[in-house]
Amino acid sequence: MDVLAYNRAAEVLHGRSLHGNVVRHVFLDPAARQFYPDWDDVAAETVASLRGSAAGHLNDPELVQLIGELCLNSPDFGRLWARHDVRAKTRGTKRIVSPAVGELTVTWEGLAVTSCPGQLLVTYFAEPDTASDNALQRVAYLATSTAT
Repeated sequence: MDVLAYNRAAEVLHGRSLHGNVVRHVFLDPAARQFYPDWDDVAAETVASLRGSAAGHLNDPELVQLIGELCLNSPDFGRLWARHDVRAKTRGTKRIVSPAVGELTVTWEGLAVTSCPGQLLVTYFAEPDTASDNALQRVAYLATSTAT
């Protein structure tokens, strides 16, 4: 669940560089609990998605290191990992609090990159004609009007 690439709008929405690992961000970055008002739900989905993507690779040294690091540094991660929930990262909805535009609800969709097994392109969108849609339009404007 390493971020390989992202666009400027994602950076504006999150208020930070997205390089790194999503699971580390959710469990080890204290700001994640403010960014995700429903942090418990996001955390559970994140661990279940990690377990789903790790199927067949549980002996991978990088994965073993990541899980060990998270178990040592986050009791919440350890508790959720021990539940053995599995989920494919396909689609969901979550509330976020963006530093740029405030609180909004986004639907995300994970699209498999068939030429690169294991990679996903994750997109965010909002219901049309809602406050969240307006917020995402503002993010797009900010992304094109501010320096990278």
